[in-house]
Amino acid sequence: MNYFVTGTDTGVGKTLICCALLHAFAAQGQRVVGMKPVAAGCDDDELNEDVKKLRAASNILATYGQINPYSFIHPVAPHIAARNAGVRIDFPRILTSYNELTSQADVVVVEGIGGFKVPLNERQDSAELAQQLDLPVILVVGMRLGCINHALLTASAIEAYSLKLAGWVANVLDADMLALRDNITALEQRLAAPLLGVVEYQAQPDARVAAAQLNIELLKENEPDEV
Repeated sequence: MNYFVTGTDTGVGKTLICCALLHAFAAQGQRVVGMKPVAAGCDDDELNEDVKKLRAASNILATYGQINPYSFIHPVAPHIAARNAGVRIDFPRILTSYNELTSQADVVVVEGIGGFKVPLNERQDSAELAQQLDLPVILVVGMRLGCINHALLTASAIEAYSLKLAGWVANVLDADMLALRDNITALEQRLAAPLLGVVEYQAQPDARVAAAQLNIELLKENEPDEV
């Protein structure tokens, strides 16, 4: 019951949906924790806002370093931020933190950074991280012009890495988006995974409100049959 959450782009609401998933699983009595292996962009306290939200939505006590092994001050592509900081993002460190979290929680929701194939070091990207974690993927589709192409390309990339698309969420970013329902229907017809919910536009996003708009039971229905 652990998941890797990716998005069709940066700024599509991955953190909102990760926190909503945490709230939804916690409401079922699960021990939950969010993880953001790599974060770029920190507040004045040198902590990342997304990581703080994930930690607040978790119901087990995990260290900041476990939730976020790599954090960088400037909001730029992570491999560039790491290079500027004289750091290399290494997957073993991330996997160690992930394993520590899985020993404490029933559900770990891992948030990717940016889109699915953002470079993390000179050779590896976030898609390869999801592959090494070997987690089913939840895709957050930012509902705005161009989202169908971005969603289908991302779904194809997930399949190319032999990962399972467990479900997707339509997160409405544009309150006045033309043909919103038609876009959602087009994606329902083309994505081989259940629509977990349509998160309506919120001027001030609230993860608990979003959680009420998700049907996480569909994730269980989409689990592979045991051999």
